[in-house]
Amino acid sequence: MSAGVVRLTGEVAEEADSTEIAAIAERLDGVVAVRNEIEATGEIAEQLNPAFERFRTRIAQAVARLPLMLLALAVFASVVGLGLLLARARFWDRLAPNTFIASLYRQAVRVAMGIAGVVVALDIAGAAALLGTILGAAGLVGLAIGFAVRDTVENFVASIMLSLRQPFQPNDLVEIEGDTGRVIRLTSRATILLSLDGNHIRIPNSVVFKSRIINYTRNPERRFSFDIGIDPDADLEATRLLAQRRLTQLPFVLAEPAPLVWIEDVTESGAILRSSAWIDQNATGFATARGDAIRLVKGAIEAAGVSIPDTTYRIRLEGMGAPAPAQGPKPQAPREARPEPEAAAFHQSEEKALISMVQAERAQEDDLLRKDAPRE
Repeated sequence: MSAGVVRLTGEVAEEADSTEIAAIAERLDGVVAVRNEIEATGEIAEQLNPAFERFRTRIAQAVARLPLMLLALAVFASVVGLGLLLARARFWDRLAPNTFIASLYRQAVRVAMGIAGVVVALDIAGAAALLGTILGAAGLVGLAIGFAVRDTVENFVASIMLSLRQPFQPNDLVEIEGDTGRVIRLTSRATILLSLDGNHIRIPNSVVFKSRIINYTRNPERRFSFDIGIDPDADLEATRLLAQRRLTQLPFVLAEPAPLVWIEDVTESGAILRSSAWIDQNATGFATARGDAIRLVKGAIEAAGVSIPDTTYRIRLEGMGAPAPAQGPKPQAPREARPEPEAAAFHQSEEKALISMVQAERAQEDDLLRKDAPRE
């Protein structure tokens, strides 16, 4: 050292050693500057010796910590085994509203006990600082996976909500997103309907949860309506009362709420009567009841001498010659008027024909629907 300047010379095995020696020299009292002229040796054997030394040191440390590592591994296995035993317990089935939620409880217990086992094992092994790195990496990976499978996660959450608050039951006749059918089952991924044509309709639960659901089975009383056009020159009020009285006389129409008929509109072709009535879906088929009501009300109006306008338009083309004389229907011998056949009091519901098919489908596989679940 001369005038506070230190000059370092020689050879070292690694460049890092040269930097470390210079740093030590700078901390000495009276040192103003350090001239580091230490060079790394070019001998390969000299360069490999430090690496071998570090390797032997780490092996020795691992052997010394082997009992501690075995203890940490045993604790981890014990905690995870305890979690598996807890997940298999029967009380989750009694605690959860259905098997799907019970499986979620079991999976949550297994994951929680697995994380607890890792934390305890790392703490025993003296590597608790590593836990923050693992959790940070797991958080980033989970965030990336969450964005990648966003639709799947949304569908999974919707399945949980539908299984907890069930808007329909098996065999309910529902309409979802324009699809109508009887509910077969609710799975963890989709709601399966049996359409009125006998086709399976699979709707993702995320769509079901956000859609407008019409449940035709929840209320047994259901209203049907139809329009009939009549001659505008007829007595509209008398015809309206006639149609309403005829609806009231039908055996499958409920007295309460009472049937109603009103004048909906008056057009160029005639007046429009709108008729509505209520039926009990448990006793009467909706489509057949509506069809019979249309037939019988129309017959009563025509029997009273009120014509129903013909909306057929006739087009004549100019310059095509004289039109051929109209061929009227051949005269027929008058027939004795026969009374209009009365509608049966009970009709086989066309929707109920699917109930046995749905029951056969449900017997093959379990689902998330149950009778005692809370209903919206």
